[in-house]
Amino acid sequence: MSSETKADRRMLEALVCPLTQAVLQYDSERHELVSKPAQLAFPIRNGIPIMLVDEARPIE
Repeated sequence: MSSETKADRRMLEALVCPLTQAVLQYDSERHELVSKPAQLAFPIRNGIPIMLVDEARPIE
């Protein structure tokens, strides 16, 4: 794992849900950040987390 990847991982772990302020879980298979309290998954596109509720995918 390169230092660039580690920095990206630390940045992702520092983000919180824009709706609930809850800690997000990183789903590496789907490349998204999951907010369990809000039941939303925020996509990561080209290495950039899209933290807009309108862009989030509802989860069950």
